[in-house]
Amino acid sequence: MDLFKEFSVGLFFWQTLLFLILLFLLRKFAWKPILKAVTDREESIEEALEQADKAREEMKKLQSDNEEIIREARVERDAILKEAREIKASIIDEAKTKAGEEGAKMIEQAKEQINNQKMAAITELKNQVAEMSITIAEKVLSKELESKDKQADLVNKQLNDFKLN
Repeated sequence: MDLFKEFSVGLFFWQTLLFLILLFLLRKFAWKPILKAVTDREESIEEALEQADKAREEMKKLQSDNEEIIREARVERDAILKEAREIKASIIDEAKTKAGEEGAKMIEQAKEQINNQKMAAITELKNQVAEMSITIAEKVLSKELESKDKQADLVNKQLNDFKLN
């Protein structure tokens, strides 16, 4: 503790001078780069924070945009499904209508064919009956008119049946 008992003005002066020179050198060569490094670091941290805030805001915006897109997609999906159901129903109705119309046409054509075949069968039957009648009439007449007397009587009888105007 002898250090404090002896006070020397010269020593104090030199120590003060050396301290001021050291302070000057530190200020000139160390403080500026250290302060610049600290300032740069502070600015980079602030930039990083600002970028993080911007990124957070962008994420919120993207999230809201995504939700909007999803909502619009759901609305569009519902509209497409509704339209598909309507198209399905109209196609089914149209198919039923066409099937009914074609069925009615087929029934009408079948009725017409049946009617035509019926008329053809009736005509054929009439022709056969007529042929049979003619054949029977020929046979009956040929038996009745085998003799000349019977032929003359038939002609006279027919002439008497006809009335001349």
